[in-house]
Amino acid sequence: MSEWLEHSVQVEVAVPIELAWNLWSDLEQMPRWMKWIESVKILEDNPELSRWKLASGGLEFTWLSRILKMIPNQIIQWESVDGLPNRGAIRFYDRHGSSIVKLTVAYGIPGWLGKLMDNLFLGRIVESTIQADLERFKEYALKAYAQS
Repeated sequence: MSEWLEHSVQVEVAVPIELAWNLWSDLEQMPRWMKWIESVKILEDNPELSRWKLASGGLEFTWLSRILKMIPNQIIQWESVDGLPNRGAIRFYDRHGSSIVKLTVAYGIPGWLGKLMDNLFLGRIVESTIQADLERFKEYALKAYAQS
């Protein structure tokens, strides 16, 4: 039995929403700013599915993810269909010349792991990590914008 934990973080990036969207919607580029994501591979025979690999401190998790909703410049929503249970969405808000990028991630942790670890402690680690990922995305997007 899994227990679900959810986190939301956001960042404002001084780039047009189209650029923020284009960078995020190219899923295979995510390891460039998401520290724990080692790789993302879109399945050639089914582009709605992607294989993810997370690696940190000797731990490694993989999962197959399905895109549930993709509305350009608004939202990418997903859920895992195999492997590490997770779901979430990345939302984009246009601020006329800048963009708010909001990431919500939910993940299932096995009951035994929840008993072993303090969920608040685990939650703080995950939240600070994904906030740092969004800050790296901001820097990445600003560099891409400067080069365009």
